[in-house]
Amino acid sequence: MEFDLNKKYCYYFKQISDIPRGSRNEKAISDYVVEFAKTHGYEYLQDDVYNVIVYKPASAGYENSTPVILQAHMDMVCEKNKDVEHDFEKDPLDLYVDEEGWLRAKGTTLGADDGQGVAYMLAILDDQNLKHPALECAFTVMEEIGLFGAIALKKEYFKAKRYINLDAGGENQTSVTSSGGARSLIYKDLTFEDNDKPAYRIEIRGLKGGHSAGCIHLERGNAILLAARVGQELNERFKDLQISDFNGGMKFNAIPREADLSFASNGDPEELFKAAQEVFEAIYEELKYSDEGFNGRIVSIERPDKVIALKQSEEIFSMLYVMPNGLQHRSMAIEGLTVASLNAGVAYIENNRFYINDLIRSAAPYHGDIMIRQMQILCPKFNFSFEVHDRYYGWDYAKESELREILRDVLKEKGIEMEERSTHGGLECGVFKGLIPDLDIITYGPISSGAHTPEEKLDLASFDRAYVNLVTVLERCK
Repeated sequence: MEFDLNKKYCYYFKQISDIPRGSRNEKAISDYVVEFAKTHGYEYLQDDVYNVIVYKPASAGYENSTPVILQAHMDMVCEKNKDVEHDFEKDPLDLYVDEEGWLRAKGTTLGADDGQGVAYMLAILDDQNLKHPALECAFTVMEEIGLFGAIALKKEYFKAKRYINLDAGGENQTSVTSSGGARSLIYKDLTFEDNDKPAYRIEIRGLKGGHSAGCIHLERGNAILLAARVGQELNERFKDLQISDFNGGMKFNAIPREADLSFASNGDPEELFKAAQEVFEAIYEELKYSDEGFNGRIVSIERPDKVIALKQSEEIFSMLYVMPNGLQHRSMAIEGLTVASLNAGVAYIENNRFYINDLIRSAAPYHGDIMIRQMQILCPKFNFSFEVHDRYYGWDYAKESELREILRDVLKEKGIEMEERSTHGGLECGVFKGLIPDLDIITYGPISSGAHTPEEKLDLASFDRAYVNLVTVLERCK
């Protein structure tokens, strides 16, 4: 399969692949889209964070049709193999087609996520022979690091009530729901005291972890909460545990695989080790079918000069012991779909404060509201503060969708049975749904794989077919 630059969507994919566009480095690609709009005589809007909206008038015969939003994000994840010399701040991607007809980039991510959608929109904007309603083409930024570009959009930018998100792959698939989210910060001011007690460290290792959207329903262990559980149960017995350090997890949206909890205690060392081992064995039994690699141990460490006050240490143990986490609700409409969850993703001590980065996910706003309220009630009980940051709403399942039926019919005519996909992850669809509550939504795109890794690749035959299907859907949006 050839990467044919005579095809407009291939041409534009190559154009944008020459422009570095990692998250937070989107000004150049944003300016490129602006220049494109100017050259083609389109109205456009570029906002303060470099989102761009390009407005294409309806083609003849579609003037009275409801407008359609097309949307894709311009940023890409920048990953490369260790032996590859590539500067994502200035170097173009080195594209090539492999023997099986997949487009790839040598040693780096390809940026098909979501360059494929950006290229489709530019090709549609460039083609004056297509039939379609008025189009509002939204090129967003910072999707990969938290949907921040979409969150910055304003309702007045749009008149459309129909929306096609192009950050999707599968060709025969469309998404029907996604979760909203709220990054929350749980923290506690600390008082440190001089220490004269022996010290120990609880180490949690061997857990699977995983993405907090796709894996939260699998009952995997959370290393942070398991370490706190061991500390809580030891403190119930020995009454004098004082924390000196506590850290675990790496990303707010990943289930933490490892955690270290250091503490001081005058408890008999032999009894401490025995009691800790009993808790480890209990945890192993609980996780042996869901996270069989769990490994906990306790070791003696050098005595720290300072430890957290006894009452504050007790409050940290108790808070993490009882706080809600993990799967909260499943969908009653879609089998197996998680619709509400929490993930304590990162814990650390910095500048005399203990912090927990917690991610709340929910498809429907009311689930998110309830979980936030629960944390607002719980945290003060243990003298913790709770703040919500960067909240975005979810996209709840809608039984009826005109756009979905149009896509279904287009695929059926090709002999393809459309698959409906659901996710507990966040999509920009939810942000748009929050802006325009009565929005009719579908997602669509070609087959690709390996996103966020140097193995990322785009099926060029599917790239062709999905484009034809997309423009056919627009033609039928009368």
